[in-house]
Amino acid sequence: MGFSGIGVWQLLILLLIVVMVFGTKRLRNMGGDLGAAIKGFRKGMEDGKEDPDDKLEPDQIVNADTQKSTSEEQAREKELSG
Repeated sequence: MGFSGIGVWQLLILLLIVVMVFGTKRLRNMGGDLGAAIKGFRKGMEDGKEDPDDKLEPDQIVNADTQKSTSEEQAREKELSG
Protein backbone atom coordinates (compact mmCIF):
# COMPACT_ATOMS: atom_id res chain seq x y z
CA MET A 1 0.00 0.00 0.00
CA GLY A 2 1.27 3.41 -0.85
CA PHE A 3 0.13 6.82 -1.95
CA SER A 4 -0.36 5.63 -5.52
CA GLY A 5 -4.11 5.29 -4.89
CA ILE A 6 -4.56 8.85 -3.62
CA GLY A 7 -5.48 11.38 -6.26
CA VAL A 8 -5.57 15.14 -6.36
CA TRP A 9 -9.24 15.31 -5.35
CA GLN A 10 -8.65 13.15 -2.28
CA LEU A 11 -5.74 15.37 -1.21
CA LEU A 12 -7.85 18.50 -1.64
CA ILE A 13 -10.66 17.00 0.44
CA LEU A 14 -8.17 15.99 3.14
CA LEU A 15 -6.70 19.51 3.14
CA LEU A 16 -10.17 21.01 3.43
CA ILE A 17 -10.99 18.78 6.43
CA VAL A 18 -7.70 19.71 8.15
CA VAL A 19 -8.37 23.43 7.60
CA MET A 20 -11.91 23.06 8.96
CA VAL A 21 -10.72 21.22 12.06
CA PHE A 22 -7.72 23.39 12.95
CA GLY A 23 -8.46 26.71 11.24
CA THR A 24 -6.09 28.72 9.07
CA LYS A 25 -4.67 30.85 11.88
CA ARG A 26 -3.80 27.83 13.99
CA LEU A 27 -2.23 26.05 11.00
CA ARG A 28 -0.15 29.16 10.24
CA ASN A 29 1.07 29.29 13.85
CA MET A 30 1.89 25.58 13.81
CA GLY A 31 3.84 26.02 10.56
CA GLY A 32 5.80 28.92 12.03
CA ASP A 33 6.58 26.96 15.19
CA LEU A 34 7.70 23.96 13.14
CA GLY A 35 9.97 26.17 11.02
CA ALA A 36 11.53 27.76 14.11
CA ALA A 37 12.08 24.33 15.65
CA ILE A 38 13.83 23.08 12.51
CA LYS A 39 16.06 26.18 12.41
CA GLY A 40 16.97 25.69 16.06
CA PHE A 41 17.74 22.03 15.48
CA ARG A 42 19.99 22.82 12.50
CA LYS A 43 21.81 25.52 14.48
CA GLY A 44 22.29 23.10 17.36
CA MET A 45 23.71 20.47 15.02
CA GLU A 46 26.16 23.00 13.54
CA ASP A 47 27.19 24.22 17.00
CA GLY A 48 27.69 20.64 18.14
CA LYS A 49 30.21 20.01 15.35
CA GLU A 50 32.65 22.49 16.87
CA ASP A 51 34.42 20.92 19.82
CA PRO A 52 36.37 23.49 21.89
CA ASP A 53 39.03 20.88 22.70
CA ASP A 54 39.75 20.49 18.98
CA LYS A 55 41.10 24.04 18.91
CA LEU A 56 43.53 23.43 21.78
CA GLU A 57 46.87 21.70 21.61
CA PRO A 58 47.16 18.47 23.66
CA ASP A 59 49.33 20.12 26.31
CA GLN A 60 46.80 22.93 26.70
CA ILE A 61 44.06 20.38 27.37
CA VAL A 62 46.16 18.74 30.08
CA ASN A 63 46.96 22.12 31.63
CA ALA A 64 43.30 23.12 31.65
CA ASP A 65 42.36 19.85 33.36
CA THR A 66 45.15 20.30 35.91
CA GLN A 67 44.08 23.87 36.68
CA LYS A 68 40.49 22.73 37.15
CA SER A 69 41.44 19.95 39.56
CA THR A 70 43.79 22.30 41.45
CA SER A 71 41.04 24.88 41.95
CA GLU A 72 38.66 22.12 43.11
CA GLU A 73 41.24 20.90 45.63
CA GLN A 74 41.71 24.45 46.92
CA ALA A 75 37.94 24.82 47.35
CA ARG A 76 37.76 21.56 49.32
CA GLU A 77 40.65 22.63 51.57
CA LYS A 78 38.91 25.95 52.16
CA GLU A 79 35.68 24.19 53.14
CA LEU A 80 37.50 21.85 55.52
CA SER A 81 39.51 24.60 57.17
CA GLY A 82 36.72 27.18 57.38
